[in-house]
Amino acid sequence: MTIPRILVLATGGTIAGAAESATRHDYRPGQITIEELLSRVKELGIPAQLTGRQIANIGSEDMSPAIWASLHAACDAAMNDPECDGIIITHGTDTAEETAFLLDLTLSTHKPVVLVGAMRPATAVGYDGLRNFANAMRVASDCEAAGRGVLVVMGDRVFAARDIRKNRTRGTDAFAGFPRDSVGLVTPSALEWFGAPWRSGEPARFPFRQQLPDVPVLYIHSGITPDYADRLITAETRGIVVCGVGEGNMPDSVRQRLVELAKPGLQVVRASRLGEGLVDREPEDDANGFIAARALSPAKARILLQMLIAAGQDDPAAIQCEFDRR
Repeated sequence: MTIPRILVLATGGTIAGAAESATRHDYRPGQITIEELLSRVKELGIPAQLTGRQIANIGSEDMSPAIWASLHAACDAAMNDPECDGIIITHGTDTAEETAFLLDLTLSTHKPVVLVGAMRPATAVGYDGLRNFANAMRVASDCEAAGRGVLVVMGDRVFAARDIRKNRTRGTDAFAGFPRDSVGLVTPSALEWFGAPWRSGEPARFPFRQQLPDVPVLYIHSGITPDYADRLITAETRGIVVCGVGEGNMPDSVRQRLVELAKPGLQVVRASRLGEGLVDREPEDDANGFIAARALSPAKARILLQMLIAAGQDDPAAIQCEFDRR
């Protein structure tokens, strides 16, 4: 039997978190090093050759472009390393979907790339991190995982980076996917895919850029006025994502202000603050110069818009085509 060679890139998070006792709710993420985590994994007896590297040791709310750059460089190098069969990234759950989506857009995934996290710290009763990691090893060891883009493993399910969303603050079933739910089911001993790889042979969709254009997110709520948009936009701002109510809706006064701002070249994307549902184009979008986020959450819509603007795209119709493809 060929033993898979897996590179583990650690960034911290709850999977590396610790508390003063096994029953405390409060804990500190990013307390366990990659060496300690891998020593615990070794006790599971799963056949694999694991090599660890500590990229960061933080709560994922502190994820930054600089850490993304280090993570991307390590993944890119591993893609070209014949001694590496797959990559596992340990990550906090709060921003895992953003990191996964960014890497999904900027990596050629001809080898498996799997993010994994935990909802309970390593010191807690019922720690889910070891099982999730064992599941991630199963996925990263499977040749059929290649060509599916960046994947996220949580709670015996495999999600695609485009689809995954954290939709609960607690509990081991905190993640779901939209518009697809999970793309596979996994245990430490078994893996079942729901369909064939969809990105086989595809190169990275965008070059990685550490410096991305300024694109804030405007959260729509009752009583919001147009000056909220003005406060977010500076001379460097190139786009804005509206985290709208319902299907990307907003008060007409805010809409009219964004129409004025869009005319000089500011890209405006309408997304939804809801957990599920498509944001389709509405009849006024053409005249307004707006873009509909479709299935992407506001956070992911922001990343895609940043990538497109950085690539020199300034035509709302062409940007809409890219959102329609996701």
